[in-house]
Amino acid sequence: MTGRPPGWHRPTAYDDLPTALLEELARAGLDPRALHDQVLRALAEDLPGDDLHADATSVATIPAEARDSGVLAAREAGVVAGLGVAALVFHVVLGDAVTVADRVPDGTRVAPGDVVMRVSGPTRGLLTAERTALNYASHLSGVATATSRWVAALEGTRARVLDTRKTLPTFRALQKYAVRCGGGVNHRFGLADRAMVKDNHVVAAGGVGPAYAAVRAAYPHLRVEVEVTDLDELRELLAAGCTEILLDNMDTPTMAEAVRIVAASGRPGVTLEASGGLTLERAREVAETGVDYISVGALTHSVTVFDLGLDLSDLDPADGAGAGAGPGRGA
Repeated sequence: MTGRPPGWHRPTAYDDLPTALLEELARAGLDPRALHDQVLRALAEDLPGDDLHADATSVATIPAEARDSGVLAAREAGVVAGLGVAALVFHVVLGDAVTVADRVPDGTRVAPGDVVMRVSGPTRGLLTAERTALNYASHLSGVATATSRWVAALEGTRARVLDTRKTLPTFRALQKYAVRCGGGVNHRFGLADRAMVKDNHVVAAGGVGPAYAAVRAAYPHLRVEVEVTDLDELRELLAAGCTEILLDNMDTPTMAEAVRIVAASGRPGVTLEASGGLTLERAREVAETGVDYISVGALTHSVTVFDLGLDLSDLDPADGAGAGAGPGRGA
């Protein structure tokens, strides 16, 4: 990989990205090539046609030869995720002209003011990449931080927090990765890796028992989870041999009774998942019923972005430009 001249304005090809970064993303359970393609689409929202030299404000105000460094820092307490993706964005824009250093591992708990990554390179390129890099890292850190709060609420119980398929289209792998960074557990990734019989399937099949039997007959080796809304349906599924059961919108006493019924059934390996309108304030109460999992769609469908910012040092007056005034605060 060769250095780029100041006027270079095409995004970095996949094969020219740092091998160590691509291997790290793969170990995290992400597809580096698909992520590269996604980053290109994200950059195209700012710069259609892959013209990375078309950042009008930066081109007009910053000399092509100007270089700078800056810090990506937390502005609140939480758990960070997606910093490797942010690093990928800088490399896609700047290739080997950028240096990324002092990046903390995803899943790290941080305090306000903590530096999570440093970048240095051509100033124009840093500012071109800034917002896309922050969008990824702030969003994914928001998912990880929200998950960590549920994990803390469940500490000391047997319950684990699960995500759902209520993810942003095309962001599922990233959001589920962020859930793992926050200490949560992934549920199914799609419709084919596990069968999940919900209320509409039950209606179509004529009951929880027939629905479970139909899935088991069609896919003998596939994991099957079935949603129930009352204890009679729970008993029917236990009799049918179902071992993964979702308790939908049940109050706390009913969930506690469901746990007792499963224990008294003598059936090994049966897991119970609580779901439906659960809040963080109620998390501990639900966990103490003895359920195995609590699924929370809000981890991914109602994300509050984590406050990260990128601040550059002052530009060198010899470059003919003024001071960089904290671009992380801008649009």
